[in-house]
Amino acid sequence: MHVYTTGQWVLLFFFYCFCGWVWESGYVSLCQRHWVNRGFLHGPLLPIYGSGAILILLATIPVAEDLRLVWLFGMIAATILEYVTGAAMERIFGVRYWDYSKQKCNLNGHICLTSSIAWGFFSILMVRFIHPPIARLLARVPALLVDPAAHLLAVLFTIDAVRSVQAALDLRESLRRLTEENEELRRLARRAEICAAFAKEDLERFREQTALETRLLQQRAEEEWEAFRQSRTRRRRERLEAAIRRRTRLRLEILETIAAALEKGRESPLSEEHRAGLEEALVRVREREAELRNRPTAVYHRSLRLLRGNPSATAKEFAGALEALRKLEERK
Repeated sequence: MHVYTTGQWVLLFFFYCFCGWVWESGYVSLCQRHWVNRGFLHGPLLPIYGSGAILILLATIPVAEDLRLVWLFGMIAATILEYVTGAAMERIFGVRYWDYSKQKCNLNGHICLTSSIAWGFFSILMVRFIHPPIARLLARVPALLVDPAAHLLAVLFTIDAVRSVQAALDLRESLRRLTEENEELRRLARRAEICAAFAKEDLERFREQTALETRLLQQRAEEEWEAFRQSRTRRRRERLEAAIRRRTRLRLEILETIAAALEKGRESPLSEEHRAGLEEALVRVREREAELRNRPTAVYHRSLRLLRGNPSATAKEFAGALEALRKLEERK
């Protein structure tokens, strides 16, 4: 197998990134029954496919004539890459962008036997059938164009990667913040129940008013009826903005209910310790209200773009928050 220059390796990397994007986007779109711009990046590239192709080519150069070794070396190289990439992304971003946990013979959900075997056969397919015509085409590219094209693509790729990494970090932060908010809402509600010393019927009414998910489900039914009557030409972004505003408004209403209960608790005879706890809870309620009112919606848009491109993504630590974001997308 021909040994390529650095510029040629770079062009091969981007070519296979693009091929991987075409395959994944087409397959996932077919499964989801709507268009899915698959992957982590904004552009039409899936780096794990490009990296896998280059790694397979490098691993199989010495054994290109023996299909058994091509299968074995390609499988090992691609499996190692898949595991390292999946584990690193989950550790950095808190989200698992692919998950084989339901497959038999998997390792921490990042790799599985079926996928590894498929990588081996893909290695044979690529080395014997896909890559040879690509190599001949690459050899026809004038040497003067190879390096400039490689540099240009590398610059565009780097810009996209930086933006995409920031979006992934935003998603992790959004999931963390939503998880913390849900937990704090529950803590504040319990504090309000204790401090306000409601009568039984008042307590039940209070719990109904602070049940966020129940209220969201009720509102969702109303929104679906409203959406049915509205024009289907309404822009996606406008619908999503409206869904975000509705969820924010509901959270603010719940916080106001909790604040009112805590204010009522001030009228009751309390120990110094309980009064201090009540005052602290009131401060936290006001802080949460300020955070919700000042939170930009752009973070939600970037996070939901990532989730749309990775419909099978999971987040063990933030499972509830991830599901809430997906429901937000559904409600738009």
